[in-house]
Amino acid sequence: MHDRTQCLLRSRFARVNAAGLLLTLLAGCAGDGPTPPRLETDAPWLERKGPPVDGAFRFTTVEVPGALSTIAWGINSRGDIVGTYRDATGFHGYVLRDGEFVTIDYPGAAITEARGIGPSGDIVGSYRRPGEPAVNVHGFVLTRHGEFVAVDYPGHTNTIPQRILPDGTILGCRHDNDMMASMRGIVMDRTGDREIDAFASMNNGATPSQQRVVGLHTDMMSGRTEGYVIDDGVFTPFIVPGSTVTMTAAWDVSPAGDIVGVYRDAAGFHGFLRRGVDHYAPIDVPGATATRAFGINSRGDVVGSYVSNGKTYAFLAEQQR
Repeated sequence: MHDRTQCLLRSRFARVNAAGLLLTLLAGCAGDGPTPPRLETDAPWLERKGPPVDGAFRFTTVEVPGALSTIAWGINSRGDIVGTYRDATGFHGYVLRDGEFVTIDYPGAAITEARGIGPSGDIVGSYRRPGEPAVNVHGFVLTRHGEFVAVDYPGHTNTIPQRILPDGTILGCRHDNDMMASMRGIVMDRTGDREIDAFASMNNGATPSQQRVVGLHTDMMSGRTEGYVIDDGVFTPFIVPGSTVTMTAAWDVSPAGDIVGVYRDAAGFHGFLRRGVDHYAPIDVPGATATRAFGINSRGDVVGSYVSNGKTYAFLAEQQR
């Protein structure tokens, strides 16, 4: 590696332990830009995975330098990516913007995850305090101005914010002293806080108008995990057709209503893209032993994670146009 590349990586990988240090990175992000940045670069944390699969996607590996694992949870229409990585010190959130990684650590937290990013650059995520049980999770917003704001669903112990919409609405779940039985999907917006009735549910994404909300829940009769769509208040569970192991989770939805998520069959885990009522397309990173799709933006670009040779990497799947 030549000196110029070493200097580039040193300047692009800065740890943020206080909110103010992120201000420079997010300054000027008042809205979506007309053209998202292209991740065409010779930097070693990006690796082309070959031509588009079936003409649909071009896959790019996204890996935080030195990380033991990297996951991408969300992407906005500008192309900013947020997620979680693990290193020798533990789990941290990150944002990748204009080719630069910045670590996100909630002040004083033992673990931090960045899960969603809005069009103006506001980020939502979760953290756990030192010494707390593993089931404990608390929410936060990191504003585009670099300020951390705690997010707690009233009357419950734990909160996991998953997405933030253009108007500041937050979706996710709340739970108490367990991760499943008391978990319910939530919406927190200007009109108040509300939750859905579905058992062991999590609201993972919504269109800007909230006419369509997607997520996952556990069917109480079969015990299987299912995806769901809430269209204009009507709750409809679904399973990806052809999955021999009935596990489906909807993780995000684009403004146009396209849904991405994860399903499992006899071969393992796969991402999926659902258009309309019944058109499903698998998302599999070439050569991966498992692929999971977690986020989609207005351009239809998808982010998630994949496993190769026992290591977890994040990916960006750009739809070919």
